[in-house]
Amino acid sequence: MSLFVPDGLPSMSNVPIVLLLHGVYGSHWSWFFKGGAHRTALRLIQAGRIRPVVLVAPSDGLWKDGTAYIRHEEHRDYESWICSDVLGYVRQMLPCTGDPPIFIAGLSMGGYGALRLGAKRAPLFRGIAALSAITRLDEMNDFVRAPFPAMDRKDHDILAWIQLNRERLPPIRIDCGREDPLVEGNRRFHRELQQRHIAHDYCESSGMHSWAFWREHISDALLFFEAILTASTAS
Repeated sequence: MSLFVPDGLPSMSNVPIVLLLHGVYGSHWSWFFKGGAHRTALRLIQAGRIRPVVLVAPSDGLWKDGTAYIRHEEHRDYESWICSDVLGYVRQMLPCTGDPPIFIAGLSMGGYGALRLGAKRAPLFRGIAALSAITRLDEMNDFVRAPFPAMDRKDHDILAWIQLNRERLPPIRIDCGREDPLVEGNRRFHRELQQRHIAHDYCESSGMHSWAFWREHISDALLFFEAILTASTAS
């Protein structure tokens, strides 16, 4: 995993953690070296638009072209890796995080991971942000070279987890570019959430399935998370 830790945290407590999940063919360094997420966060912190946060970008396990952050075999439980091992390590390494609010965001395959893990493990997270997200697991086949393994449809259906945990879902934000090949899937997902009366923010803007779009819109995700924290403090 790669981490961004802003200056001055040792004197603070319960610093928010933002998990950033990468897409296919990516790794833990993608959000920082291609996406510049740490520079965006630092700019927003210095401008006083968000509070200091720790960005945690884990690898998905680098099994084949992409794992979708799900369990593939007995010893390949990438869901547990993200939600248990990664967070446990960060809390141990950075005592300033303490018992922090935890947010999850991701792009493409990582968007699927953020939506599914955020919905399945709803009490763990305070907010979910998905950028250019795969919204159905079979869409993985549009991005990987070998056919993605057939999986338990119920366990890997984002909408099924959203429906099951609808009373305790964290706020959800979905961003997609209008020129993105996944935009129709995102629109369908948006309509399905509306039909189920699931509150969420859905945003479309000009952009493709590219780092140019994700570099620009990671700031929206971070500002969305800050708004959640500010609202909880005000209430």
